Amino acid sequence: MTDRYALVDANAATMEPSPDGYGLIPDAAIVIEDGRIVWAGMRGNLEGQYSGLREVSCGGRLVTPALVDCHTHIVFGGNRAREFEMRLNGASYEEVARAGGGIVSTVAATRAATEDALLQRALVRADALIAQGVSVIEVKSGYGLDRDTELKMLRVARRIADLRPVRVRTTFLGAHAVPAGADADAYIDNVCLPALDAAHGEGLVDAVDGFCEGIAFDAAQIERVFARARALGLPVKLHSDQLSNIGGTPLAARFGAMSVDHLEYATEADARAMAASGSVAVILPGAFYTIRETRKPPIAAFRAQGVAMAVATDWNPGSSPLGSLLLAMNMACTLFEMTPAEALAGTTRHAARALGLSDCGVIAPGKRADLAIWNVEEPGELAYGIGINPLHARVFGGVHELR
Repeated sequence: MTDRYALVDANAATMEPSPDGYGLIPDAAIVIEDGRIVWAGMRGNLEGQYSGLREVSCGGRLVTPALVDCHTHIVFGGNRAREFEMRLNGASYEEVARAGGGIVSTVAATRAATEDALLQRALVRADALIAQGVSVIEVKSGYGLDRDTELKMLRVARRIADLRPVRVRTTFLGAHAVPAGADADAYIDNVCLPALDAAHGEGLVDAVDGFCEGIAFDAAQIERVFARARALGLPVKLHSDQLSNIGGTPLAARFGAMSVDHLEYATEADARAMAASGSVAVILPGAFYTIRETRKPPIAAFRAQGVAMAVATDWNPGSSPLGSLLLAMNMACTLFEMTPAEALAGTTRHAARALGLSDCGVIAPGKRADLAIWNVEEPGELAYGIGINPLHARVFGGVHELR
């Protein structure tokens, strides 16, 4: 039996490229059939073949594509509130890491946690994102730094989508940190690459990531990981230029990375390389804010070069304990002077592209009916509010869910 209905009494920000930045359709109708959008436009132009459809009123509310959080680390054990205090007492993120804290401090808690325990904690975090209109969450490994725990994290990430109305894209991040006492090159060869092979063999990997920084891995080491990903037919992305610039972004561009993330220390040359490769710049204001960074990503250079910019939470226990994509949008505007239209495109159309997804992120025929219905009058309000969640309802795969 075909499930077909029309959302009406709505103002739709389709997020299709347009002069206003939003692709606004006033008094819109959106026809949904079997989980897909089949028509969208002004209600007065609703085609005759759709007359007599069951109508669901949005009460004059704003409808956008459902949000996409394209960079998270929501599967982890423990927390790092103590390190938060250390930083407030003057320690830098790098000093915390070199003292045995940072990423490595989460590894022990993640290794010790059972798969079910990790899942229950991850579901709480996923629920928080879903409640703010998110329909796709990218989840990275990287807190195992051994074969079994990396695979455990990826299995947990896959299970989130089995238990919640959300899609999950998994990213292998075995090259996240060097385990205490280990040699970086030996770790890549003896742990990271074999773990990637095993994860791919189990069908647990959608993409491959790395952390290219002085406190993690250099470009030559990341290149070996990317080469293995290419051999396995997996796309890549990269944490790059967060704390310094050691050549990660040109490497990512050379491998055609779907995205390059953080980018506080990126240059105009890096922006040109990303423009040439089509890589999305993923802007992560939560990490900038938490570690009290002062160097801002080169937003103007990305604009000038036509680099698509996504915005994500980077939800993780250390550098970005941020569980609100709406707040990330506000921070991207306030801290980095992105526009509200750029922030919304960055959590819809460009975020989907950063994950290699072409079936969501805009309201258009043929796309998944993943939508968010908001208690706001204008789309700019979504980035304007601080600590406010105006979600009225979410539509996931055509299923209308009231909050």
